[in-house]
Amino acid sequence: MSRVKRLVKSYAQFISIPWRDDAAAAQRVVFCVYHETEERALRATIDEFELASRQAGHDWHLHELTDTFAEWLASQRYAKSYFEKPSLLATIYPRYLEHLALDFERRISEMESPHNSVIAISGVGSLFGFLKVKDVVDRLAPMVSGRLVIFFPGSYEDNNYRLLDGYDGWNYLAVPITADKIY
Repeated sequence: MSRVKRLVKSYAQFISIPWRDDAAAAQRVVFCVYHETEERALRATIDEFELASRQAGHDWHLHELTDTFAEWLASQRYAKSYFEKPSLLATIYPRYLEHLALDFERRISEMESPHNSVIAISGVGSLFGFLKVKDVVDRLAPMVSGRLVIFFPGSYEDNNYRLLDGYDGWNYLAVPITADKIY
């Protein structure tokens, strides 16, 4: 069985456990950690995560981040200047995080039963170099009353997450799920 299939199986086991209503926002976050070289395989099996969630009695909503930076940057008034001088981008990254949060909040407000929903976020690898996943999760997690699932291309070791294995990671309270283990 492939690692991605094992990840789906681990996720299905975890998501079928009854949810506590009194969990803090950080405790309602689930990181499905997979090796970054398995991105295509994971995206090809996203429907299996949805199926596992629905079989456990939860609604499913997928929020894709892959193209959000390009779309947001193109919509900026001074986009041409940013393309000419990319160093100027550093001054507007906080506005990108605000854009992500507002878009996410709008989508959450359109849901019928958010307290019983799994809200999955894919494409977090596209944040690399722009925003820290930790900052995005810290901003979005309080908006979710159900479970926030982050598809995380990187590694988890000794309670430390590393996005794309590209830089030192961070410690987070979320539940990590890997192909071999639910922590």
